[in-house]
Amino acid sequence: MEAIVAEKWGGPEVLESRQVPDPEPRDGHAVVELRACATNWHDILVRRTGRGFAVPSILGIDGAGVRRDTGEEVIIYPVLSWGDSEIAPRLDYQILGDATDGTYAELISVATESLFPKPGHLSWEEAAALPVAGLTAYRALFTCARLKAGETALVLGAGSGVSTAAVALAAAAGARVYVTSSRPEKIERSRELGAEGGVLYTNETWTDEVIELTGGVDVVLDGVGSDLPSSLKCLKRGGRISIFGASGGATATLDVPSLYFSYASIFATGIGSPADFSQLLRAVDDGRIRPVIDSVRPLGEMVAAHRRMEENSHFGKLVLTA
Repeated sequence: MEAIVAEKWGGPEVLESRQVPDPEPRDGHAVVELRACATNWHDILVRRTGRGFAVPSILGIDGAGVRRDTGEEVIIYPVLSWGDSEIAPRLDYQILGDATDGTYAELISVATESLFPKPGHLSWEEAAALPVAGLTAYRALFTCARLKAGETALVLGAGSGVSTAAVALAAAAGARVYVTSSRPEKIERSRELGAEGGVLYTNETWTDEVIELTGGVDVVLDGVGSDLPSSLKCLKRGGRISIFGASGGATATLDVPSLYFSYASIFATGIGSPADFSQLLRAVDDGRIRPVIDSVRPLGEMVAAHRRMEENSHFGKLVLTA
């Protein structure tokens, strides 16, 4: 089979198209003929440093395809060994494509418990774009922050896979949605997904602009991390922040009295549980939600996909077809 293999860690150029042996069927697993996969920022971080994982490595978390044993069309749940708690995964949980072979390939062997029916209204490319971004957004908005119809949500950093999924999911649930971005065109494209508007975070007064637009928001979806105090400023009293990333930096300094006098709640979250994934798929089906796709390439053009992702010029998911 064709696979994209990293023989060492570093820049996008370490990813090479290779012919490798097909995965063998084994107990409790099924071989899936992948129709499409998608990139994630997690893949970029692993590719750059390895994070302690061995090479050669086939990266990739997102994927959808056909089970060889049954012919079923499936979408892949991207967490291995989540565990029994809905609060958090077990300590030794894994992400597909880290210590195991991932979805940057024509075939993959996956535990059958990680295979879910593909939503019928989604194309292969849309299905492959859904799991990681959609699951992260769903858990942050609904499982953690408990966003409800009629409430207002602010999504930081319009254009990423998580952000585009969050806007669509929140709007479909009946929330008012606003976004931040460094580019006016990304705010306008977010309107097409259901956002009512947004502000440029490049403006020094952007938090004041959010308050003027909304009167304060109920929920902030924050993948920036380092600007957590600004997220706090945008909240109504008793509002909630779901933080799932640190694209702006790994540390933040909070004024503690401002935190407790605001009666705010901060939820730290990442990718979701199998139950979250089931609920995401139900929400996608009920709302006829379609993931936003920035571009589609053949699998052999993975290097170009990684470079585009690192440029941060994309809007939605970068998808590759096997």
